[in-house]
Amino acid sequence: MDRAQKEAVIGELGQIFTDSGVVVVSRYAGLTVAEMTDYRLRMTEAGGVVRVAKNRLAKIALKDTQCESIGDLLSGMVVFAYSEDPVAAAKATQAFAKDNEKLVVLGGSMGDTILDAAGVKAVAAMPSREEVLASIAACLGAPASNIAGAIGAPASNIAGILSTIEEAATA
Repeated sequence: MDRAQKEAVIGELGQIFTDSGVVVVSRYAGLTVAEMTDYRLRMTEAGGVVRVAKNRLAKIALKDTQCESIGDLLSGMVVFAYSEDPVAAAKATQAFAKDNEKLVVLGGSMGDTILDAAGVKAVAAMPSREEVLASIAACLGAPASNIAGAIGAPASNIAGILSTIEEAATA
């Protein structure tokens, strides 16, 4: 890798560290190619990306960023998982780590907040952006459906009473 390529990687990593909602750092020693491919696919489905980079270049990219202190986690074979959604990458990484003991979550960052392994687990337990939006929409739609049900209920009650009277009259 020549100097220009290294500078491009550093720029790309710097962009990842500043623009991502969450960055999760994990140790992946012992993962097979098939397992890493599975991890990448799961992350893509969740809306995140998996990136492997040289630790030295990542530490350079971390300088003067909000999450500079995650540089302490960068030793050995580490992989970065990141997403714009502050929960997606953490959820997908935790789910994969639960199924595969070889992936060990070390920590990460969420904006300027530095997370340890327990912090990443706590973030993964939070509802995703889509889940929060769905629950808000359900809360907003519930009163309207209750009103529609209340308006329609008397009419169905009257129809039931009339059909009962009609059945009694014909019998």
